[in-house]
Amino acid sequence: MARYGVLGDIHGNREALEAILRELDVRGVRQLLCVGDIVGYNADPDECVELLRRRPVAAIAGNHDLISQRRLDFSRCTTMAEYALRRTRRTLGREAAAWLAGLPANLAPEPHVVLIHGGVRDVQQYMVTPQHIHENAGYLAEDFPGARVCFFGHSHEQRVYEVEGDSVKEVATDGEVLLRKENTYFINPGSVDASRKSRHKFAECAIYDSAFGTIEFLRVRYDAASSEVKARVFGYRIGPLTDRLYTLQRRIRKIALRS
Repeated sequence: MARYGVLGDIHGNREALEAILRELDVRGVRQLLCVGDIVGYNADPDECVELLRRRPVAAIAGNHDLISQRRLDFSRCTTMAEYALRRTRRTLGREAAAWLAGLPANLAPEPHVVLIHGGVRDVQQYMVTPQHIHENAGYLAEDFPGARVCFFGHSHEQRVYEVEGDSVKEVATDGEVLLRKENTYFINPGSVDASRKSRHKFAECAIYDSAFGTIEFLRVRYDAASSEVKARVFGYRIGPLTDRLYTLQRRIRKIALRS
């Protein structure tokens, strides 16, 4: 049992990850649980991998990590994600690529704790409704007997869902949340990268104390302007003309698949 920094959806954003790691250091948290999507969208994939590798970390692969390794295709990506990931494939260094290639699809760092990225059986599923959670609670019970805390990412929002029998309710994320031992929880620590968010530009994570069964959510300011400038300068942001070309190509592929 330990105190963990739980994070994910870093998406190659070095500035945001460094801000999160500094905050966790201040709070005396060294061990990390990472729910994937370490690369994608931003210009520092190698640097983000190296920052994680320097620390005690239990990490899994998200869909962006899998796509960067050509283990998934672009069929369920947005145009922006596809463009950035094609750039990531070209620029990612050998050491970082080898480390990403070795990440598992899921992980149980403690007997009652499981890390997934999207859904329990679908790495690209967005779990954003109680219905999604209810369905995946069934999968969790079948695939990971005894697990009662499931950390996930992908949807980029800090959330706590409490499952009690057939009932699912969302729990407020302000303050320290106490996890009851008799119930099951699906917890999204939020996204380290805030480049896709319009409401705020905070790097997000959570602190999980497995001994006391508590979760605390953090939001940390970072130099979002610098990460965005780098993403544009180094070719991770799609321009209007290329966007139209990618959109046309995606339509053609969909038509070809239907015919």
